[in-house]
Amino acid sequence: MAKTKEKTVKVTLRKSTIGEKPKTRATIEGLGLRKLHQTVEQVDSPSLRGMLAKVSHLVEVVDESEAEE
Repeated sequence: MAKTKEKTVKVTLRKSTIGEKPKTRATIEGLGLRKLHQTVEQVDSPSLRGMLAKVSHLVEVVDESEAEE
C-alpha cells in the first residue's frame, strides 16, 4: 500500500498582531507563528482553514500544490 502525501500550505505572518484581540493573537500563536515574516508549513485541514479565515487580514497563504506548478 502506497503512502499518500498530505497536502500542505505555507503560512506567513505579514502584519503585526499589535492592537489585535486576544483571540486573534491566540490563533496566530496556534498556527505556530511568532515573528513577522516567519513562515510555517501546516497540513491542510478544515480546522486549519477555519483558523486562516479568522486571521486572513494578517497572513499570506500559499498552497504547496500551486507553488510546485
